[in-house]
Amino acid sequence: MTAVEQGARAGAGVRSGRLGRFNPLAILHNPVAVKELRGRMRGPRAFLVLTAYLALMSGFTLLLYMLAASARDIYGFTSGGQIGRTLFTGIVGIELFLVTFIVPAFTAGAISGERERQTFDLLRTTLLPAQALVVGKLVSALAYVVLLLIAAIPLQSIAFLFGGVTEMEVILATLILLVTSVAQGALGVYLSAARSRTVAASVASYGVTMGLTIGMPLLVLGLVALVGPRLNTLTPGAQAVLTYALLFLAATNPLSTAFTTQAWLLETGSAGLIAHQLSSPVGSPVQSIVLVSPWIIFTVLYLVATIYLVRRAVRRVRRLDVA
Repeated sequence: MTAVEQGARAGAGVRSGRLGRFNPLAILHNPVAVKELRGRMRGPRAFLVLTAYLALMSGFTLLLYMLAASARDIYGFTSGGQIGRTLFTGIVGIELFLVTFIVPAFTAGAISGERERQTFDLLRTTLLPAQALVVGKLVSALAYVVLLLIAAIPLQSIAFLFGGVTEMEVILATLILLVTSVAQGALGVYLSAARSRTVAASVASYGVTMGLTIGMPLLVLGLVALVGPRLNTLTPGAQAVLTYALLFLAATNPLSTAFTTQAWLLETGSAGLIAHQLSSPVGSPVQSIVLVSPWIIFTVLYLVATIYLVRRAVRRVRRLDVA
């Protein structure tokens, strides 16, 4: 089967543009994904980047261990659980920031790079549908990012040697990183299709991702510091509304989602639904509301955004065909 026939087969059932009919198994036969992955893994660059990434992560882990081991409690001892928790939190945090820098670099030039090299028109003369092209570009970029995340899992597992970290925390942290990578990759591909130059797409992609990763947590911390001390003085209805609003804002970015989920998991032992009691006047019945763990809201929100961005990128590519 030729590459053109594979492209036609990969796009079968999705020519109408509806993602609901897309066959996930067709990704394995997507010629764009296969070509991009072979080109990226064929030379030494991919392995050098992986080596540098693991070396950086290992050095950062060693630095964190030295700092955590040198700390002493009031009795002059160092808690193994505290060392493990410090290592785990630091490794996940540095992975998140590395993903934020790496994913836009891989996806911002997915479509605009083809136009700058004047190969986009040649690519569109094949039988490959627009959706297969967009998905292939996205999958090829995310596959390498997933490889980086999987390669760093043994570093996260070092925390188990010291204790203080559960398997659920590792699973949820890895899930948040994967969902973040997928959403940021979809954003990069969409901006690459919407911008004619890779530089413009890269600047826009980095601006949005850094705003969500750094700007939104600062906004959430500011609101919590402003509203938190006054929350108990409000009526139960107002408390419920503000609590849900703060929870939603915390779930709009991966950094606050990870820390809030970890705090709730340690406090309640639940990673799903949580019963939260509202403050009420003395003598009044105690009222409670049901809260959803931030990682669930974050996952749903970012996956919906991913589907929306992929659909928009497909429409942009089709408009380029008409133009």
